[in-house]
Amino acid sequence: LQGPRYISPVPGGGFVVSEECGDVKVFMSSCKLLCSLSSKYGHQFGNPAGVCVDTDGSILVADEQRRTVHLFPEHGAPICLVSTGLRRPAGMACSSSGHLFVADTVENCVKVFK
Repeated sequence: LQGPRYISPVPGGGFVVSEECGDVKVFMSSCKLLCSLSSKYGHQFGNPAGVCVDTDGSILVADEQRRTVHLFPEHGAPICLVSTGLRRPAGMACSSSGHLFVADTVENCVKVFK
């Protein structure tokens, strides 16, 4: 890993890790690298920060530099979920009821999205 920052478990074991100014990597429960999101999806990150996994197993990534949150489904193309209203997204969490919580470090608050 190159500057690991944020980590989240994935369903069925394993975990996902963001790297500072780099990539987001998914590991199996055996700690073996499963994939890199930039390679799998052809997505260019600015500065990936917070990561979490929703109830469907999709990976969500906050990008501090681009001020966005993208959803990476197991199959299909990435989807930009949040493209405005964030100044510096950092940590994130997904609830079982479909809410996304994003810590915005510039505005010193947590923003909630449905």
